[in-house]
Parts: sequence; structure tokens; C-alpha cells
Amino acid sequence: PSFYAPASRVYFLFHKTIHSIIHNTANSAHALQQNNYYITITMTSMNVAMMTSGGLAPCLSSAVAYLIEFWAAALKEGKISELNIRMYYDGYKGVLTGDSKVLSADIYDDCSCLHELGGSPIGNSRVKLTNIADCIKRGFCKEGEDPLEVAAQRLIKDEVNVLHTIGGDDTNTQAAELSKYILEKHGGKVVVVGMPKTIDNDVFPIVQTFGADTAAQQGAIFFENVVSESSANPRMLIIHEVMGRDSGYLCAATAKKYRDSLVNATKFVGPGFTVSQKSRDVHAVWIPEIPLDIIEEGERLKAVMDETGCVNVFLSEGAGVEEIVAEMLSAGKAVERDSFGHISLAKVNPGEYFANRLKDLLGAEKALVQKSGYFARSAKSNDFDRKLIRECAEIGVASAIE
Repeated sequence: PSFYAPASRVYFLFHKTIHSIIHNTANSAHALQQNNYYITITMTSMNVAMMTSGGLAPCLSSAVAYLIEFWAAALKEGKISELNIRMYYDGYKGVLTGDSKVLSADIYDDCSCLHELGGSPIGNSRVKLTNIADCIKRGFCKEGEDPLEVAAQRLIKDEVNVLHTIGGDDTNTQAAELSKYILEKHGGKVVVVGMPKTIDNDVFPIVQTFGADTAAQQGAIFFENVVSESSANPRMLIIHEVMGRDSGYLCAATAKKYRDSLVNATKFVGPGFTVSQKSRDVHAVWIPEIPLDIIEEGERLKAVMDETGCVNVFLSEGAGVEEIVAEMLSAGKAVERDSFGHISLAKVNPGEYFANRLKDLLGAEKALVQKSGYFARSAKSNDFDRKLIRECAEIGVASAIE
């Protein structure tokens, strides 16, 4: 039978749990008049759309692949009678500008090859739908237009029943805004299913987001090579800057994975060599959640430097940012922010700031800052993440059909 889709909902998925962020508040079996004509949706004929948004994470390609796999399986098993899968390119930018393409059913089975790719197979962008001025400035909508209305009308025009948003906190917050808008302004004709990806692992109440484990693993691999630079110069300071604006999860998880490998897998000869487990160890982990006393830490780490001839610090990029920004503002320097209001960490450059401070405190001859962020976030999903993504994609498709 033909009937209207239930009110728009956003689901954050983890294993077998669905956390409904926006509940079904209107489920009408009656036709709804929109722009002087009646629209009905046959629920067994599904127009599904997908988009990835925000920063990259080692899960985007696998998430797209698994969603396609389970939608195609639903078609083959007769759970739905027809299926169209549309890809919006470059995140919300594609939704606003209408840049999308419907996949040919002939390639559904071939999409499993996406598991071997890092990055996003359909492009990303950082767009805040409620930041009207930024959307107009970037040419995503015209003067006088509301990006939420533009996005809603695009989904209506493309006859989208289900929108999968694959992204982190910002992406799914925007999905919630769009979902609420469609519910209130257009009767809730689109079901939005959010897939929680972020290497920061900071989407509440999700226990484990897609990509975080892979990123930690890749960051550990990165430092396994970089740590050898401790032997390149006497009294060497290495700061391994790890992504994480407000959450120190990735930094701590990366340090743990690196140290587990160091302790359990790496062998050292013994006396007579300057390289040792102590010289290759993690000497400090600094994260945003814990206040940092740089003078106190400097005294502790100087003792490590005197003993081992090097110091290795794992620094979450958001650690100490408030203090750095305060210093910049007091010095009359401008602090750049993005469309979401986030401080531009590239301009603040916490790694260089702490390298300069620590170099003097430790009496280091040389300080080296190495950032693993782009290396780690661009990897393909590891086995742990792929299993997690598969389970969540299966539930996401099933819940959308229901």
C-alpha cells in the first residue's frame, strides 16, 4: 500500500543498539498536500541517498560499500520491490548544489572493492547548514535562501526516502537539524540514518565510532618509524601530534597501541647500545581533558632526558589550546575559526608551541614535531572497524525499511 513515510528520524548506530535522537512524532496514513499537489511514497520502492561529510576517517569507503551491499540484498530478498541508490558528492555541498548521481544496479556487486580504499569514494566537505552566511559566501546557495530549505527541497525533488549521513558530531548534528526542519516544514517525508564516523570517538552516547580504532593503529605505525629520529641527535625532543580537538581518545589510544607493540613485540640487545626500551618509550601523553602544568611536566621530563638522551611526547592537538589562544589574544593576534566556530588548529599550531616551550625546559638540542593525523585518517578500515561498520550498516538498512 502507498502511505507517507514516518516522521524524520536520526539514528546513531552501535552494534545492536539504536539511539533515536529525533523520535517519530507524526505518522499519517493520509495524503499530505505539498505545493498544490499530493505526494505519496510506496515504501517498498526505495530511493536511498548517501553522503559523507566532515574530516576523513578510515571507514568512509567501507560504510558506503556495506550500505550498498545490504540495500542490494534487501532487493534480492524481496524486502523491497525497487531500489535506487543516489550518491551526493562532497557532503552537504552536494545536497545544496544538486551534485549527485544514481548508481547503476549493474555495479552494486562490484562495490565491495571499496573496502580496499581509504578516504571517501564520494568526496567530503565541511558545511554547516545553519550558517547561512558561509553557505552563501561559498556559493552553495543564493542570497536570501535558507540552506535548510534548499537542502530539504533537493531531497524532495530527488524523491529521497532514506538519507544515510556518514559523519561525526558536526555531520550528525546537521542531520538532526535537517531532519527536524523536514519534519516541521514538510511533514517528515525523509528518514535520516546517521552512521557515526570520527577518529576522535566523541559522538555521545556512542561507545565506539567508525574509524577510531584504525586511526589509532595507523598512528602507532607512524610513530614506530618516527621514534627512530631520537637517535639522530643528542638530547632529542620528539612531539607526536595526534588529531583530537576536544577529545583525547585518539591520542591516548595511539600511545597505548604503540606502547603495546613496543613492550610485546620489540626486542633490544641490552647494555652497550644507546637505543633501549626507555629511549623508545612514551614519556608523556597530553590530552585536552587533563589540565597541563608545563613547568611541572618540564621538570619531570628533564630527568627523563638526562637519563635516556631523548623525550617522546604524544600530544593531542587540542591540549592546551585555550592557554595558547589566550596568549595570542593578549598579544593582539587574530584567532581564525571555521564555519562551525571551531578554532583553526593549523594556525594555532600546538605542536610547535609546546616544542618551543619544552626545548628550553629540557635543555634539548633539537625538537622535532611530527603529525600523524593525515596519515592515520586516510587509511582503509582495519578488521575491527570493518566488522563494526558491517553490523551497523545491516541494522541501519533494516531500520530504514521498517
